[in-house]
Amino acid sequence: MCPDCDDFARTVLLLGQLALYADMAGADLDFVEAVSPSLAASLPEPPPGTFSPGYDPSDGPDYPGGDI
Repeated sequence: MCPDCDDFARTVLLLGQLALYADMAGADLDFVEAVSPSLAASLPEPPPGTFSPGYDPSDGPDYPGGDI
Protein backbone atom coordinates (compact mmCIF):
# COMPACT_ATOMS: atom_id res chain seq x y z
CA MET A 1 0.00 0.00 0.00
CA CYS A 2 1.35 3.45 -0.87
CA PRO A 3 2.27 5.73 2.07
CA ASP A 4 -0.58 8.15 1.30
CA CYS A 5 -3.03 5.25 1.05
CA ASP A 6 -1.98 4.01 4.47
CA ASP A 7 -2.33 7.50 6.00
CA PHE A 8 -5.75 7.95 4.42
CA ALA A 9 -7.00 4.56 5.64
CA ARG A 10 -5.63 5.14 9.15
CA THR A 11 -7.20 8.60 9.42
CA VAL A 12 -10.58 7.36 8.18
CA LEU A 13 -10.40 4.52 10.71
CA LEU A 14 -9.60 6.98 13.53
CA LEU A 15 -12.50 9.24 12.51
CA GLY A 16 -14.84 6.23 12.57
CA GLN A 17 -13.58 5.13 15.97
CA LEU A 18 -13.98 8.66 17.30
CA ALA A 19 -17.58 8.76 16.03
CA LEU A 20 -18.32 5.44 17.76
CA TYR A 21 -16.71 6.70 20.96
CA ALA A 22 -18.81 9.88 20.84
CA ASP A 23 -21.99 7.75 20.83
CA MET A 24 -20.96 5.80 23.93
CA ALA A 25 -22.52 6.57 27.29
CA GLY A 26 -20.08 8.58 29.36
CA ALA A 27 -17.95 9.68 26.40
CA ASP A 28 -15.90 12.82 26.96
CA LEU A 29 -17.59 15.05 24.40
CA ASP A 30 -15.16 17.90 25.10
CA PHE A 31 -12.40 15.56 23.93
CA VAL A 32 -14.40 14.62 20.82
CA GLU A 33 -15.05 18.29 19.99
CA ALA A 34 -11.37 19.14 20.50
CA VAL A 35 -9.92 16.25 18.49
CA SER A 36 -12.38 15.75 15.62
CA PRO A 37 -11.68 19.00 13.68
CA SER A 38 -7.92 18.44 13.83
CA LEU A 39 -8.26 14.83 12.81
CA ALA A 40 -10.56 15.72 9.92
CA ALA A 41 -8.20 18.50 8.80
CA SER A 42 -5.30 16.04 8.78
CA LEU A 43 -7.12 13.76 6.33
CA PRO A 44 -4.82 13.51 3.30
CA GLU A 45 -6.00 13.55 -0.29
CA PRO A 46 -7.77 10.30 -1.14
CA PRO A 47 -5.63 7.75 -2.95
CA PRO A 48 -5.95 7.53 -6.74
CA GLY A 49 -8.89 5.40 -7.80
CA THR A 50 -10.99 6.14 -4.71
CA PHE A 51 -13.50 8.07 -6.78
CA SER A 52 -14.56 7.49 -10.36
CA PRO A 53 -13.01 9.67 -13.10
CA GLY A 54 -14.74 13.05 -13.37
CA TYR A 55 -16.20 12.84 -9.85
CA ASP A 56 -16.83 16.29 -8.41
CA PRO A 57 -17.65 16.25 -4.68
CA SER A 58 -19.23 19.70 -4.91
CA ASP A 59 -21.60 18.57 -7.68
CA GLY A 60 -24.45 17.00 -5.78
CA PRO A 61 -27.86 17.67 -4.31
CA ASP A 62 -28.50 20.66 -2.10
CA TYR A 63 -28.93 19.67 1.52
CA PRO A 64 -31.01 21.53 4.10
CA GLY A 65 -28.83 24.01 5.95
CA GLY A 66 -26.05 23.72 3.37
CA ASP A 67 -26.17 27.40 2.48
CA ILE A 68 -25.18 28.62 5.93
